[in-house]
Amino acid sequence: MATIRDVAREAGVSTATVSRVYNGSSLVTESTTQLVMEVAARLDYWPNSAARSLITNRTYTLGVVLPDLFNEFFSEIIRGIDHAARARRYQIILSCFHDDSRELIAMAKSMRGRIDGLIAMAPDAGSAKVIANISRHFPVVLLNPGFQTKDCSAVSIANYDGARALTRHLLECGHQRIAIVKGPARNVDAEERLRGYRDALSDAGVNSDPSMEILGDFRQESGEQICADILRIRPRPDAVFATNDYMAIGLQSALLAHGVRVPEDIAIAGFDDISLAGYVNPSLTTVGIDAYGLGAKAVRRWFSDSGAGGARTQQEILPARLIVRHSCGGSRIDRISEEHQSNEQSGGSS
Repeated sequence: MATIRDVAREAGVSTATVSRVYNGSSLVTESTTQLVMEVAARLDYWPNSAARSLITNRTYTLGVVLPDLFNEFFSEIIRGIDHAARARRYQIILSCFHDDSRELIAMAKSMRGRIDGLIAMAPDAGSAKVIANISRHFPVVLLNPGFQTKDCSAVSIANYDGARALTRHLLECGHQRIAIVKGPARNVDAEERLRGYRDALSDAGVNSDPSMEILGDFRQESGEQICADILRIRPRPDAVFATNDYMAIGLQSALLAHGVRVPEDIAIAGFDDISLAGYVNPSLTTVGIDAYGLGAKAVRRWFSDSGAGGARTQQEILPARLIVRHSCGGSRIDRISEEHQSNEQSGGSS
């Protein structure tokens, strides 16, 4: 196995120069860097990251903790984090926890010494104290947190604005009895989308009806199972806002299987704009969010905080976009709500 000394000897430089190349030092010229990397590739040299971290006091690795890893939304977040991290010569360590604060702290402890900082999605207020504790050991950036914190920065999506704009669109289409399929209890995305729905109804002078608010869990199977609940409501809803696309697609499929026409009998709308939303028949009206951008911006926020002497209090909000397709009737066009335009003009920060 080739060593750093082998690379230095073959390249005609010192071991310190090889070390500087791998540490990204500006003291090494571009031509020397290229030479060292070519020699290292030819000799199949693998730098020892543990030894490197002892010298630099950095691991060049970010920890990423998410509540799920297995749908398109989280995959896009991971892709954004990974691309932004690798652009800065960092790697990521990925893990998953399920609404258990003890599990979250155990993960953070296991990563200590292996990461320089953490990007985490903690969607419920029960994680606030744990996050505050973790942030004392290394910088943390939160994704869409379900709580306010003075201990670390956060990057969020405009769940409330998107849900409010979508509900308003359904009202503008003439629908008055609009049901909602909620997400899991204590989930911040679900709570903010429900709040946007309720406020849009209130703005239009439509009273919200608890019987029209049905609990889901963000899975496609949940949408399918909820079909029976929707069809039992009397009088029947003329539109349903499912608070993510997976539930909307599951519900739409089940309604069609029961002979209920979409959108003629019941209009359907979702949230997230997953890739499948534009291909189901009828195509799904939804709210588009930039999950990739959410992940990438969190990495940029982390690097900015890390170089700011510990100032970790920035809160950024990424705008959401109303996408009108066929599942609610009307033409297939993209619309951006006034709130989102205002958000973009103000830089998306709060």
